[in-house]
Amino acid sequence: MSDGNFDDLLAANARYADTFELGGLEPRAARGLAVLTCIDSRIEPLAMLGLAPGDAKILRNAGARVTDDMLRTLVLAVHLLGVNRIAIVHHTNCRMVGATDDELRTILAEETGIDTSGWTFHAVPDQPAVVAEDLAAVRECSLLPDDLPVAAFLYDVESGRLTPFARAGT
Repeated sequence: MSDGNFDDLLAANARYADTFELGGLEPRAARGLAVLTCIDSRIEPLAMLGLAPGDAKILRNAGARVTDDMLRTLVLAVHLLGVNRIAIVHHTNCRMVGATDDELRTILAEETGIDTSGWTFHAVPDQPAVVAEDLAAVRECSLLPDDLPVAAFLYDVESGRLTPFARAGT
């Protein structure tokens, strides 16, 4: 664990740069894929999907939610970076699942003493319902093509298996 400075990161980056091989990689998604998933560190998006750097655009936030910022990013990725399909990947044992924003605000207040009133955390009180909402948000975005393939999956953090959750329009 770091002592609060970033020397460990700079040292690791120096080692990484010594053998860096991604220079010259095209900015477009070579496999035409955008993956929206959670920030959970048990998820390795490229590895779990058999992808390599440059194959996909990876978007992450707490709970794998389709927020306004994620839609903004998806619009840019589709129109400027070669994305022609979107995978939304939720996961098992997610801290955001089963809680409401009010409950998260209470937990944060009790555990940290910080006041998060007014903040929206995009909690996932009902995972299947939230996935359906997020699929609909992508589908209804007027700046994305109507025929853009969008699917949702559930990643099992214990087995590494990905299961289809739903597809937009189904």
